[in-house]
Amino acid sequence: MIETRGGRLEYAAAGEGPAVLCLHGGMGGYDQGLLLGAAAVGDGFSVVAPSRAGYLGTPLATGPSPEQQADVCVDLLDALGMADAAVVAISGGGPCALQFALRHRERCRGLVMISACSARLEIRLPWQYHLMRLVAHVPALAAAFGRYAMKNPERALVRSLPAPEARARLLADPEAAALWLALQATIGNRLGDRMPGTDNDTARFRAAAGWPLEAIAVPVLAVHGTADRIVAFSHAEQLAARVPGAELLAIPGGEHVCLFAHRSDIRARAAAFLARTTP
Repeated sequence: MIETRGGRLEYAAAGEGPAVLCLHGGMGGYDQGLLLGAAAVGDGFSVVAPSRAGYLGTPLATGPSPEQQADVCVDLLDALGMADAAVVAISGGGPCALQFALRHRERCRGLVMISACSARLEIRLPWQYHLMRLVAHVPALAAAFGRYAMKNPERALVRSLPAPEARARLLADPEAAALWLALQATIGNRLGDRMPGTDNDTARFRAAAGWPLEAIAVPVLAVHGTADRIVAFSHAEQLAARVPGAELLAIPGGEHVCLFAHRSDIRARAAAFLARTTP
């Protein structure tokens, strides 16, 4: 824990090397940030994974807006003695990443946006989201839900990756399969402490008027599945079209969890990108 200009911030750090700030998505926290780093970045970097506002040990008041969250991330880098960082964001971590680049250009080496929200979120919320909100109010039920998910990972995998070939691709990669199981293990673990941030993100992103993407002046790599049902592929298309020099890695048929199903391809592209943006 550290104290920032916004308030208390929880974080975890792992590895050695150039700093990479890993920003988790909805129902996440520092634990999922570390998994994001392991999946997308690998070794050779110092991965810093904060729990964004309203997630786990970071109160919502620390920074409910993407702008405030970006400022808090700068305080975190200052506390760790890090001059700058590349940012890897997934899903709901996208808006914070965009604001980090917009507000703190001198601290941002580049953005890797994976299945990330970068525009107004207009799709209908899935029924699972509403179910999780209800489950979160009963800790014992949330814990049981998590145990069930761990005992039945195949069912969760089918829901996230309905295409048999996508599931086979993930299961054929032992590292990706292990990371997927680790992600499933977070389900039900302190679910109630993840929902304030999730609800806040959802409300803000659904009401967002958009962000000035043309003003982003750092290298950007957008990675997105073309069949993403949570954050539409159009987010990445617009990001790549509007940010000068931005790169787009489209995953044909990829779902929201394409990072796991296509881990090796995405990590290779992300590694090459980070190598170009790291002095």
